[in-house]
Amino acid sequence: MKTQFPTGRLLSLDAYRGITMFLLLAEAALVYGTITQYFPEESTGAAIMQQFHHHPWNGLRFWDLIQPFFMFIVGVAMPFSLASRERKGATWNQSFQHILRRCFLLLCFGVGLHWVYNGHPVWELWNVLTQLSFTILLTFLILRWDWKKQLGVALACLVLTEVLYRLYDPAAPFVKDQNFGSWLDMVLMGKINGGGGWVTVNCLPTAAHTIWGAICGNLLMSSTPEQSKIRWLALAGVTGLVIGYGLDLTGITPIIKRIATSSFTLASGGWAILALGFFYWLVDVQKVQRWTVFFAVVGANSIFIYLFAETIGHQWLTGFGQIFGNGILEPLGVSEGLANIVSAFITLGMMWYLCYFLYKKRIFFKV
Repeated sequence: MKTQFPTGRLLSLDAYRGITMFLLLAEAALVYGTITQYFPEESTGAAIMQQFHHHPWNGLRFWDLIQPFFMFIVGVAMPFSLASRERKGATWNQSFQHILRRCFLLLCFGVGLHWVYNGHPVWELWNVLTQLSFTILLTFLILRWDWKKQLGVALACLVLTEVLYRLYDPAAPFVKDQNFGSWLDMVLMGKINGGGGWVTVNCLPTAAHTIWGAICGNLLMSSTPEQSKIRWLALAGVTGLVIGYGLDLTGITPIIKRIATSSFTLASGGWAILALGFFYWLVDVQKVQRWTVFFAVVGANSIFIYLFAETIGHQWLTGFGQIFGNGILEPLGVSEGLANIVSAFITLGMMWYLCYFLYKKRIFFKV
């Protein structure tokens, strides 16, 4: 495979986005589920695979970082995208109209995915795409502001969220299905999320992830020396971790991904910023780049492949993977559990190859 990188791009961001999307594809291909089932309960393997499933409530696992990474990466890309549109002659009003259209489509796609999940039309707003439709719009509106004002808006989102939860139930503000977010869902949709306590108002605190991404994107676009950029990213990331985990450990605000508490948003945001700093140092400063194309081809059509994997892609390709995996290996005496794992990786490989095919043909689906 010949490595060809687009010119004028932040390659570290392409790699970061691509890895995040590849991990999401692996979930859709049932890689994590089949590996988890393969290990006995209480085994070391099972404990490791727990990190690839959301924490049931108070705590933070690796998989809880994927959505924050995704929303943060969108924010990082926004200053680059706006600058590109302006170089092509687009006015702010034209870019704003583009963002409005994009946010509307994301909202429709997010709602539509719940139709697929339920098998019939429903009004549900818990999908990451519906969350993005809000966070992108808010971030664009303040994209030209000074970074201190942008940071102030992000922190205001966290403070407002904290106040709303505590005013709703001062004695126990973060109880599953009995909190402000669940109450608001009853108002908006007439139901609460029975699958784990997710709430629609998560779009408010997680807007901080997209705003912080935009701040970091502006930093990386600036003429600031590379080493200074890395130091700023490291300082911001560590600060988020210290405050986020500190709020949890002191009992002030628990880290709960499913309702995006302020402590969760800060801690996950800290990890997101540190990951960006690492990839920027490795790929754009140290120029270790050849490996990134494997993941960049997935990130190049991120929204398309996410929608494909969550809908017809999962239904179609999982069956094909089982034909070539289970259908061949089990008659040869391979255990069902191991055959399931191989089938899942075959499915993942087919999804990746679709991304690679589109990339080679320079077919990019834009929203």
